[in-house]
Amino acid sequence: MHPAPSVIVFTTLSGLGFGLLVWLGLGLPAVSGWVAFVFFVIAYALAVGGLMASTFHLGHPERAWKAFSQWRSSWLSREGVCAVAALLVMGVYAAGLVFFDIRLAVVGLIGALLSVATVFTTSMIYAQLTTVPRWKTPLTPALLIAISLAGGALLAGQVSAALVLIPVAGVLQILWWVRGDGAFGQSGTTMATATGLGQIGQVRAFEAPHTGPNYLLRELVFQVGRKHSLKLRGIAFGLGYALPVLLLLAPFTHILALIAVIAHVAGIAASRWLFFAEAEHVVGLYYGKR
Repeated sequence: MHPAPSVIVFTTLSGLGFGLLVWLGLGLPAVSGWVAFVFFVIAYALAVGGLMASTFHLGHPERAWKAFSQWRSSWLSREGVCAVAALLVMGVYAAGLVFFDIRLAVVGLIGALLSVATVFTTSMIYAQLTTVPRWKTPLTPALLIAISLAGGALLAGQVSAALVLIPVAGVLQILWWVRGDGAFGQSGTTMATATGLGQIGQVRAFEAPHTGPNYLLRELVFQVGRKHSLKLRGIAFGLGYALPVLLLLAPFTHILALIAVIAHVAGIAASRWLFFAEAEHVVGLYYGKR
């Protein structure tokens, strides 16, 4: 599928922002006053900035508010509801820390749970899609939540937690890639099943459904070369997982911590690009592609 920059920015930054809100809601780090204010500004800038970036992928951004009405059946709508609830609850929690030096522990815990729920609902937008076998796996929500918590731990300065969560996320990332490479073939979806003509005999395309480029080819049948894919995977894993761990194991300095955060964000952005670029939509079968 075509990796839209707005969606890559959204999934990368919002996951990081809500991950930081999780740790702040748990009281880690134990900050108050202006220090807490700075942490919450960073968390809200990432979370809200990511959510706003996602609207640029909509044909009519001014209608985004309508997505909230379908929460009974739509994971996209549930994501919006959870995101707004998390931001409002964490706003109350932040006000207590910043202005009154009071930690409302129950409110913070609720906000942390809502932040995790937001990342989960985001992941389920993709994990529910039978039409994209690479995404339809419990590994998708597990990976996105692990990355969010690991990135949040980095920003929150929770080194011990980050040294556990980043390797866990790295293992999940490798498992997700390995499983995804064979997902389309294992799904059993072919041109015969897609057209429903398999009972007649062997099905093959006589000619393409369209004589020129169209929306489906541009958005859903995007292909990335295997050689480039492996190279980008190496970059994503090296920057997003391996380098931050090595930097955290070195004697602590604020410069190394900053580099670890930057490397992690860059690596996750690369993995997000691959998340979409490597996804094979079944509609490609009608064009003789995957």
